[in-house]
Amino acid sequence: MAEHKHGTMDSTVQEQTYAGFIKFVTRFCVATVIFLVVLAMFAI
Repeated sequence: MAEHKHGTMDSTVQEQTYAGFIKFVTRFCVATVIFLVVLAMFAI
């Protein structure tokens, strides 16, 4: 079995995936808020 040394794993792919996920969630939340504001403006 291969020896594992703490802190030697390359985690750049995981970091990029997490950054993309956070960007997606942020944009989705902003779009939802904008949609709800527009919906409230026209639902008299």
